[in-house]
Order: sequence, then C-alpha cells, then structure tokens
Amino acid sequence: MILKNGHLIDPAGHTDAITDIRFENGIIQEIGTALIPAANEEILDITGLTVAPGLIDTHVHFRDPGLTYKEDIHTGSLAAAKGGFTSVICMANTKPTVDTVDTLKDILSRTKKENIHIYQTASVSTGLNGEHLTDFDALASAGACGFTDDGIPLLDAVFCYKAMEKAASLHMPISLHEEDKSFITNNGINAGKTAETLGVKGSPAIAEEIMVARDCMLALHSGASVVIQHISSGNSVELVRSARKMGADIHAEATPHHFTLTEEALLEYGSLAKMNPPLRLKKDRQAIIEGLKDGTIDLIATDHAPHSQEEKSRPLTEAPSGIIGLETSLGLGITSLVKTGQLTLMELLSKMTCNPADLYHLSGGRIQVNAPADFVIFNPDEKWTVSDFASKASNSPFKGTELYGKIHYTLCSGKIIYHG
Repeated sequence: MILKNGHLIDPAGHTDAITDIRFENGIIQEIGTALIPAANEEILDITGLTVAPGLIDTHVHFRDPGLTYKEDIHTGSLAAAKGGFTSVICMANTKPTVDTVDTLKDILSRTKKENIHIYQTASVSTGLNGEHLTDFDALASAGACGFTDDGIPLLDAVFCYKAMEKAASLHMPISLHEEDKSFITNNGINAGKTAETLGVKGSPAIAEEIMVARDCMLALHSGASVVIQHISSGNSVELVRSARKMGADIHAEATPHHFTLTEEALLEYGSLAKMNPPLRLKKDRQAIIEGLKDGTIDLIATDHAPHSQEEKSRPLTEAPSGIIGLETSLGLGITSLVKTGQLTLMELLSKMTCNPADLYHLSGGRIQVNAPADFVIFNPDEKWTVSDFASKASNSPFKGTELYGKIHYTLCSGKIIYHG
C-alpha cells in the first residue's frame, strides 16, 4: 500500500513535510514524493490529513486477567485503535498479579490475537506486597518490558533502591506510583477547597511529593531508568527537573486529565473526576504544562483505568479512582496544548511516540524505512465530539466534549485497524 499526499510529522526524524509512504508486509519500504504505485498496489489518498507514528501509551489497565467485567484485552485493544494507539504497555496489578512467568506468558500469548502491539510489565514485588522482589531475570527473559507495582507505592526505601539497581542491571525501566498513604484520608480527591466543599478529607500533594523527592535521589544513586507515574503536583515537577539536572535518568508521565482539569471538576462530574493521584490546583496544572514544554515531563500516558457504571455510581468516597483515556488522549493534547500554543504538534507527538519507544526499547514510534508500518492519520484542525466508546467502560468526564484532532485511520503493521 501507499499512503499518498499525507502531511508527515515524525518527531524522531524531525520531519514535517507532505510526502508518500510505501509499506509492504507491515514494514515501511520507501518514503518520498510522488511515489509511483506498482501494479495492483493499493493507494490510500490522505490529502489534507496528518500522518504520524502510531501512538504509544506507557500506562494502561486492560484489567485482564481477573477484572474483565471492567475491560479485557480485546476491548482495550479496540479502544486503543480508536484513539490512534498502536502500542500500549499494560500495568501488572491484575488478578493474579503479573509476578510469575506463567501469568506473564498467558497474557502475552493472548495479546497476539489483537491488532495492536500489547506489551506487559511485571510487578516489582511478589503480590504487590512491597517486601519480596520478583524474579526480574526470569520475567525479563519471558518478555516483560519493565517493572512496576502501579497502584501500590514502594514504601520501603531500601527495597525500592534494590529494585532500581536490579532494573538498571537489566537496562529496563522501573515505574513508580508515588503515594505515602499515611498522609491520606480519602484517596482520589485533592485535600483542598473542593474537598472542604464536599465535606470530605482528601489526599494532599505532600503525599506524592515526599515520595518523588526520595525516589529522585534513589534514581540518581542507582543509575536506573525511573519513571514517575501520573505526576500531579507542581512541586513534584520541580523535583524531577532538579534531579534531571543532577544527572538522574528520571522520566515523568503526565496524563491528559492532569494537564486539562483541576480539582473543581469534582463538583461538576463527581466520581467521573475522581482519580489517583487526584486532580489538583490550577498552579499544579500549569506547572505540569511547563514541565511538558521544557521536557521535564517527557511522556504523555493515559492511565486508562476502566470501571463499571455500578462502581462509579457509588458515593464519592466509596467509588474507585480512575477514568478511561485512550480514546480522548490525542484530542485533549491537541485541544489543550497545541491549539493554546503551549506545545507544537511535533512536541506533543514526541511525548506520545518516540520518547516512550526509546525508553521502553520498542520498535515503533518513528516513521522511517524498515520501521513498522504503524500510523495514526488525523486532522488536527477538525472538531469532533466525544460520544460512544469502544472501551467496555465509559467512565470519562469528557463525554460530550468537543475536541480538535479527529482521527480518520489507525494502521498497525500495515493493516487498517480503525477508520472513523
């Protein structure tokens, strides 16, 4: 097939040009202008549309195994494709936890049936107990792409440091959920004016910041590639910025909801705006945007967290934290960051393509000869309204929101897997 007349934006190659792309057997063969089709070669004319590398999400929950009433590998894959994602990295806090080779291999064998690339992390600790390291060597050999106890913080500093050292020896990233629970009364709700209005106790930013400060130093001394997951506090951003200047190999994820919304969203959306870490203040949101602008935050990740309608309908303090995000991520990035002049489209896409690919040693994330034929094709100037979801869940405060960046096609390994 040849993609004709697309506006190619490839952050890895710093390419911004109208061009054609030829691919065969799932691999890019040629990039250039006015490519001549061979006999019987299929042509997809994308004049007026932008083509970029298939998006990569470093932080999703497909709830499989064990919680498939919320989401499963197949429905999660459909949601990813609709959102322009061709590669996702699943978290390890499933039931059972991904702490054994058998569980890991079971998941990876089932992902092969899907139309996107699905990578799986393994847990840092057995049973997410924060006490005993899993067999990093065996799990890495079996196909794990990284290690994380996401959802559960590693409270023991010495244990966390040993985990970092082991991950560093394998040249694999370790991702950390930063939360000192001793500071928290009600999770998922910022401890501030909104919590007071709602008559509940909440989760103060210091619960995150104290852990980020610790782990920035552990990252510096261990030499590990450390990811601060779903960063929510402006002070946390500054801590990461300082650690990077010191030479730490530290990375940070920002979610679309944290650079788009603030704690007041709870008053409008209720539990649909409850997430962990919680939405915080306007100054925190702006600090996250500044971190995205200067490269302190190098990853945009959704923390796609499906829950059932029944669960989210519970009273605010009892409802689970988290929202779905795969189908709205690109649109929120374009609308909140690009259209407001905070980031260029190239800068936005770098945090959703080549940066995560480089960190996790993935083959995608770039458009070049011999690279996978993974593409998202969209119109950054075309508006669309968030409505029906391909996900099994619909727990999103963005339903009904008008966004820029309508996705027309997602291709993975040269196959059209979504057409909108």
